[in-house]
Amino acid sequence: MTTYDYPRPAITVDCIVFLVKEDGVKLLLVERERPPFRGQWAFPGGFVGMEETLEEAAKRELQEETGLKNIELKQLHTFSEVDRDPRDRIITTVYIGQADEKNFMLEAGDDAANAQWFPLNNHPKLAFDHCDLLQKAIKSMGF
Repeated sequence: MTTYDYPRPAITVDCIVFLVKEDGVKLLLVERERPPFRGQWAFPGGFVGMEETLEEAAKRELQEETGLKNIELKQLHTFSEVDRDPRDRIITTVYIGQADEKNFMLEAGDDAANAQWFPLNNHPKLAFDHCDLLQKAIKSMGF
């Protein structure tokens, strides 16, 4: 194992998944079971394992925390603000996707206490810097 003279940041992925229905666009959020921001809503996501790619980590985290699988995820943007996470220096890469009428049933798991669809224009306050992430995703999707 190589030892570096410089500290290294942690890497995470976050998944922003939309569901377009007749009554409007829904947004997928999970309720955090652990600190920081325990009990608050956030996007499904987590730390990237040493033996997986960013995309593999995004798919794994989405399935672990919400039960969703077979969602096509597209890399949107990397957020690297220095103070975006109170735990440490953490850089996240955001993936966006869209669920469909056949693939939208949720089952919370792993470190998510709950998983739920919220109306895009009426969702709870978001943990971390996830409002910034959402604004970028909305712009990208054209909602």
